Amino acid sequence: MKIRENLENRERLNLSPYATLSMNSRGREIDEEPCDIRPCFQRDRDRILYSKSFRRLKDKTQVFLTPDGDHYRTRMTHTLEVAQNARTIARALKLNEDLCEAIAFGHDLGHTPFGHAGERALNDICPFGFKHNEQSLRTVELLEKDGAGLNLTFEVRDGIINHEMNTTAITLEGRVVRLSDKIAYIHHDMDDAIRGGILKVSDVPESITKVIGHTNGEWLDTFIHDIVENSFDKNDITMSDEVGNALMELRAFMFKSVYTNPVAKSQEGKAENLVKILYQYYMDHLDVLPDYLKKLLEDGQAKERIVCDYISSMTDRFAIARFHEIFVPQSWQVL
Repeated sequence: MKIRENLENRERLNLSPYATLSMNSRGREIDEEPCDIRPCFQRDRDRILYSKSFRRLKDKTQVFLTPDGDHYRTRMTHTLEVAQNARTIARALKLNEDLCEAIAFGHDLGHTPFGHAGERALNDICPFGFKHNEQSLRTVELLEKDGAGLNLTFEVRDGIINHEMNTTAITLEGRVVRLSDKIAYIHHDMDDAIRGGILKVSDVPESITKVIGHTNGEWLDTFIHDIVENSFDKNDITMSDEVGNALMELRAFMFKSVYTNPVAKSQEGKAENLVKILYQYYMDHLDVLPDYLKKLLEDGQAKERIVCDYISSMTDRFAIARFHEIFVPQSWQVL
């Protein structure tokens, strides 16, 4: 049976001429035998899904640090919502859904504990700086599988590194994920902020709601429809000026009202200090790092980067536990 070949041929016959076909991938850094069932981007999606770094996303902060409540988003649920937005758009535009999903699953693998607070801390203290999109790429290329990496295709890796607003992926699928990421976090962060009593839907300026609607569901529907309508049969992923400007205005409103809100972010200073203290501790105690990171040190990787690798891989819970174990005095017990 030629299952993979049949699936690749189906892509060729059914997808847009602007879609990225699996059979046309630029390939992997290390050549390997193709799967007999799965096209290459589906195979990449599966590798990310089964990785340790993907599983750790469930215990990493999205916006609210260690919230009390079962319904606040984590980095994992954010990732799943990005993937769903991207698949909806890709299907409507006849783009490669497997490639979109693989990029979406991998785009935040390098995020630190405590969300952007942890990222700021490492960026401040590490002489090389720290950006989560670069760390996500480093995770799939080098750190996963105890230093072997996942050996993903070029297109997936390009989409991961280029999911930030100031970057552009080479594939339309990567550009879909880039916009889907922004739409997802604005949508669900607003929902979480309302749940947390930080703001109300009625707080959103009328200049925005008259364009995108008055409910969270209407906003998401407007954004996705606008992308599909303005990108259909085009070799780019775009939004109309009106809706695109409303999206950026809403994003600015969220930064002012939520992302820098002193109530919502009251614990972030503590989180940043915790990350910086752990960084300095591990810089002074490289001997306690996992063996695969010690091997990377022996191979010539900078110790500052390796310590960032270790701390950024931590979940919120693990980072707090390590800090407590190292720095908080324990009760004396008779042995």
